[in-house]
Amino acid sequence: MSFNYLYYLRMQVQQHNHPHILLLQIGNTFCKLPGGRLKPGENEIEGLKRKLTSMLGANSHALCVAIWWRPNFETIMYPYCPPHITKPKECKKLSLSNLSEKEYFAVPKKLKLLAVPLFELYDNVQVGGNLL
Repeated sequence: MSFNYLYYLRMQVQQHNHPHILLLQIGNTFCKLPGGRLKPGENEIEGLKRKLTSMLGANSHALCVAIWWRPNFETIMYPYCPPHITKPKECKKLSLSNLSEKEYFAVPKKLKLLAVPLFELYDNVQVGGNLL
């Protein structure tokens, strides 16, 4: 069984003195955080920098705020790895980065960069899924 190691960055900006999360919109319905699957044996920080550079052309310093584990082939993820699981199926790490007032991104044509206020994300799985 292969182990999937995923790393996502939650970029936070201030707009009208209220925090907003930057999401990448794919099509008209699905939004996601920048990041993705790390290569086997790749360092977390180097992998995140590689993903951000390839997706947005940006570098950012991040602080890990959450780790989620999928112990087997179920869809449920846990904030801990159960002690009886020796080889979990997947690990997702979520980092937070506060961006300065002047940041430049190169967003691919197939994606759209959205600044979503926190009050729209609360109890709204349709916007960004349960990872946010």
